[in-house]
Parts: sequence; C-alpha cells; structure tokens
Amino acid sequence: MEMIDTLEKVLGFELGGFSLGSLLSAALLAVVCLLAVKLLLKGVDRVLAHSHVDATLLGMLRSTIKALLLFLALLMVMGCLGIPVTSLVAVLSVAGLAISLSVQNFLNNVAGGFQLLISHPFKAGDYVSAGGCEGTVQEIGLFYTKILTVDNKLVQLPNSTVVSANITNYTHEPCRRVELKVTASYDAPVDKVKESLLASAGQISGILEDPAPVARVSAYQDSAIEYILRVWCETDRYWDVYFDLMEEVKRGFDRDGIEMSYPHMNVHVCQR
Repeated sequence: MEMIDTLEKVLGFELGGFSLGSLLSAALLAVVCLLAVKLLLKGVDRVLAHSHVDATLLGMLRSTIKALLLFLALLMVMGCLGIPVTSLVAVLSVAGLAISLSVQNFLNNVAGGFQLLISHPFKAGDYVSAGGCEGTVQEIGLFYTKILTVDNKLVQLPNSTVVSANITNYTHEPCRRVELKVTASYDAPVDKVKESLLASAGQISGILEDPAPVARVSAYQDSAIEYILRVWCETDRYWDVYFDLMEEVKRGFDRDGIEMSYPHMNVHVCQR
C-alpha cells in the first residue's frame, strides 16, 4: 500500500478511483487501438515490400514503427482512464535520458548499423576493407558487422567503428584493374621490354581486350628502369590473373633475354 500511495503522489492520480464505465471504455479503446495498429502495420508491410531497402533494415523499421504505435495506444488508453499522461511522459523522458547516457556505446553501434543499412556501402558477400580489417562480409547486424578474412578468421567489428573508417569495396564494380610493376636493366631497349610485357599479358586467359593492356615506363631508378603493366579483368578473377601474370612476365623476360635488374653498385678501382 505504501508503494501505491507513493506512485499516486508522483503521478497525481488515484489508482483505486477507476469507475466501471471508465474501465470498460478503456478496454474498448484498447481493442480498437490494437486493431488499428494491426491494420497500419499491414499497410506498412505493403509499402516496405515495394521498397529496395535491405531486409535487415526492413525488419528494424517495422519493429520501430510497431513500438511507436503501441506506445501511442498506451497513452490513449491511459488518457481515457484519467491518468495524467504528461507526468508519465516526463518521468519516462528522464529515465530514457539516464539510460541513453549509460549505454552510449551501445546506441552508437545501433546508429552505425542503421547508417550502414541505409547508405549501403557494401552487402553480404562483398570483399571489403574497413576498420583495419579486410575480408568478405558475412553479416551486417544491428550492433556488429562480421567479416571473414582470407585466412578464415571471423572478425566482428562494431558498427560505430566501421562507419567512422574509410571503407573500400573491392567487389562493387564488375571489373578491376590489375597493376604490376617490374624493373629491367638499362641495357634492355625500352620498346623490347614493353613488347615483352604485352606479349605476356596476351598469354593470360581472363584479361579483357577493352580496356586494352598498357605497358609504360613508370620510373628511372638507381639500378634499373621501372615499368608498369596494367590490365583489366572481371572482379572475381582478379587474383588468378594477378598471380598468372606475375609468373608469365618472368618467363617472358627469360625468353626475350631481358635482365630483371636488382639494386647493385658498380665500383671502379683506379690503379696509379
């Protein structure tokens, strides 16, 4: 009884003062509100079904809308019973502020999850680099994003960390450019080296003809000339093309008699 008396003083109403008519009216209003919530949710489901939003975000949006509608229904029923709703809302606001401050990191992750699902920088199955981790996205959750690395480690990154970092999506586009830098001796003619590099590219299956492969001089180093070879391929064949091209370039240089130079120093001794 002491707890009831205390609550009566805080909220400003008498818990035991409900009449039968007010209770019946509140019950009828509650039934009408629940039916209205059910109909509104069906309409929301139809609208969301025709949207292009991620399935995870659809579920969260529906749950949020449902919670808001039920809360409004509760306020209406309480108003029908004569309960001062403004006092209750004030109490809930203070409690909500205290809770939000205590779970700030939790809320940051939730906000990050919503941001990822709305902005859609990547989806499950994409190969990305984010938050200091690189791998295939397994799941975008409300709190964490799961990434499977190439050495089969499952990393769970907080969504707040992901959205605050630079995100590189390697599989977003259908094609990628493979770039290979090699060095050759200053004694090797430039045109001969470029022809050898392009011939090596022509031996690799999976390299696209458009854009065409390009071989150019990229730098003059102390002991060698640096060349760059650029080719394009389908994204899912990137690593196969890269490793095949690495091996074929060396075979092509050996075949054409081109020295793949390395850092060295020539010392000339003068005798007097």
